[in-house]
Amino acid sequence: MSNAMSLNTPQGANLPWYRHRWPWLLMLGPFIVIMGGLYLGYLAFSQPDALVVGDYYKKGKAINQDLRRDQAATALGVAVGLRYDAARGVLTGKLELPAGHQERSVQIHLAHATQPAKDVVLTVAPDADGVFGTPLALLERSRWQVLVEGEKRDWRLEGVWQWPAQHEIEIRADAPAPAN
Repeated sequence: MSNAMSLNTPQGANLPWYRHRWPWLLMLGPFIVIMGGLYLGYLAFSQPDALVVGDYYKKGKAINQDLRRDQAATALGVAVGLRYDAARGVLTGKLELPAGHQERSVQIHLAHATQPAKDVVLTVAPDADGVFGTPLALLERSRWQVLVEGEKRDWRLEGVWQWPAQHEIEIRADAPAPAN
């Protein structure tokens, strides 16, 4: 009878649990999930979040000063048109100012939507007609925040440029309100 019992029992039935492969295979899934969670936790705490500003209170207070510059651009009726030629690597544009008002230099800030390290700041010198051009090595496919400021930082224009979906952009200050 002992021969019959030994024939019906599986070969590894008397081995301890850790000698079987199925418990280990079943534990592999939760182990992979735990390791992935630890890696994502490491990434979350070691990489800075570029979208959140640390001094948000100061930035909020500065908005009022920026609104004053927007109102100055509206009063002047400032407008700018920008176009990027990727083949030549040149950013060209035209600055429209009222008669008698001329800027010797204008600062153009192209801010990348998510990565501040890719921001571009250019200083251009428009000619008497307001036309300018400046070399720009590569403008990445992205949504760019465009900020154009006068030489004395007394006015500014803001806009959004989806390049290359938009080959060119025109930013205009709001039309001045009629005088009463």
